[in-house]
Amino acid sequence: MIRSLRHAGLIAFSVLLACAPAAAQTVAALDPPKPRLRAEAVVSGDVVRIGDLVENAGIVADVPIFRSPDLGSTGTVSAQRVAEAVRAHAIIGLDTAGLDEVVVTHAARTIAPSEIESITARALAARYSLGEPNDLALSFDRGLGPLHVPKSVKGEPRVTRLSYERRSGRFSATVELHGTGSIEYAHRFTGTATPMATVAMLVRPINRGDVIKSSDVITERRPRAEVGNDAISDPEQVIGLAARSSIQAQRPLRRFELMKPDLVQRNQAVTLVYRVPGIILTMRGKALESGTQGDLISVLNEQSKRTVQGTVSGPGHVLVGGTMMRVAENAGTAR
Repeated sequence: MIRSLRHAGLIAFSVLLACAPAAAQTVAALDPPKPRLRAEAVVSGDVVRIGDLVENAGIVADVPIFRSPDLGSTGTVSAQRVAEAVRAHAIIGLDTAGLDEVVVTHAARTIAPSEIESITARALAARYSLGEPNDLALSFDRGLGPLHVPKSVKGEPRVTRLSYERRSGRFSATVELHGTGSIEYAHRFTGTATPMATVAMLVRPINRGDVIKSSDVITERRPRAEVGNDAISDPEQVIGLAARSSIQAQRPLRRFELMKPDLVQRNQAVTLVYRVPGIILTMRGKALESGTQGDLISVLNEQSKRTVQGTVSGPGHVLVGGTMMRVAENAGTAR
């Protein structure tokens, strides 16, 4: 009887040993994973929750413990502060994974400064007839950086509540973005809008009669109010023209300051030409005045010593009228 009991006890002990690993695995399965600190967190709301910072936070994952950084910005929180904050919510012995801090980013949709400036310029130009949007120079009072809005806001930015004062150039504009349902984001901007114009100007001063070359001209944008209506915008329109008087550099060129270059200079030896069908008579002369193409100038006929009037027809050439026939017959050469 004793032997039988002893045998039965040995069997039971063997069975227990065989079942021990399975039991241990069952106990381990019932033991929840230990809360562990995250290295980084990205949040979309105004608060940071335990689950954003701690893995395996369990039923307290949605409990808020910190305020989020500003939209679109990144901040840090020390591992010690996180451990202290979650301890009040029954998370004891937080595994910090050797981290000193957690990096937290408040996710946002970013509207580029160039987009804000572009839609504001288009709105001002259209409503107040200020010309082309690209010709408006905008200066924002507080500078213009990226506009960060909640990720949930999907609408395109648009300008509302727009105002503009022509004398000062001051404007006020509200940029709005509409999201789903009642979600809406709005930001007000103020600044100055200046209509601009492209003008041609000289890189060096020139004297009367100097002919303008391509290397002499540049273009710049200047406030339209300072330029006036007679300023020249296209540098191609001034190349090859001459100055009527001295012109300083770095100021807008105006049409009345320029002329066709003189083809005949005062005191220059010229050829007087009389032309009729079948006959061309030429003689030597001396220009008493300077003139460009088409100008009527006085010329001294060096052979007859008489002063005649003629029209500048080309470099060093003056075309005379019928009154020169007698002079031409007496002093000219026919060909």
